[in-house]
Amino acid sequence: MSRMTIRLTPLTVSTHLERLRADPPLVQCLTNAVVTNFTANVLLALGAAPAMTDIPGEAGPFARSASAVLINLGTPQAEQRTAMLEAARAANEAGTPWVLDPVAVGSLPVRTALASQLLALHPTAIRANASEIIALAGLGAGGRGVDATDNPEDALPAALLLAEKHGSVVAVSGPIDLVTDGTDTVRISNGHALLTKVTGGGCALGAVTAAFLAAADDGGPLAAVAAATAAYTVAAEPAAETAAGPGSFAVGFLDSLAALGHPDLEQRMAAA
Repeated sequence: MSRMTIRLTPLTVSTHLERLRADPPLVQCLTNAVVTNFTANVLLALGAAPAMTDIPGEAGPFARSASAVLINLGTPQAEQRTAMLEAARAANEAGTPWVLDPVAVGSLPVRTALASQLLALHPTAIRANASEIIALAGLGAGGRGVDATDNPEDALPAALLLAEKHGSVVAVSGPIDLVTDGTDTVRISNGHALLTKVTGGGCALGAVTAAFLAAADDGGPLAAVAAATAAYTVAAEPAAETAAGPGSFAVGFLDSLAALGHPDLEQRMAAA
């Protein structure tokens, strides 16, 4: 199979963003307790609508009517694990796009087993750091808790394997983000290290990815996932430029997401 590296354009990203804001998607988030508030605020700032519906008996029915679903394994309590499987099955049946974020997979047994069950349900997209992607593909033991000990280029073979086996678009976060569907790969060089100093800085990107999938155009899920990553990482840059530290960065980042538009994307993606 031939593989190509393709370039994402500012116009592609801004088109996806405009579609999202014109028809705000309802994003169901089954996510971890540490990041719920930040994730909801990120979606609101971007122009989407969050719904933290994550209990059995509600998760499945809601997934059928939501625009997209995020399943994040950060704090997988027993009831939430049941709800996650329920939501993933319902999303598949309803044709609702859904994103798997396998937080700390590989190094911890409960979430690793759950991730395997969810993978079998073929997520539309998988978003994780390099060590999580390697572990999810069965090619490594994971990182140091939620922190990666590998870089995205090291994880590319695992990302390709996951994409080909499960039909998912795989996004690998790092200093240079990789997004692949198993055939084409996009590299994105925007972002700022302060994203790693705010709780939810990575996890909220999974929700943004779901929102962009809900607004996907003819470019399909690869373009939508890559556009989500680009919009998110570009927004981090002006926030970092005016921040005194992680606290003010978190506030500024929400403002930056709300203000993000084509001029910012054109300027900053071209400079990356």
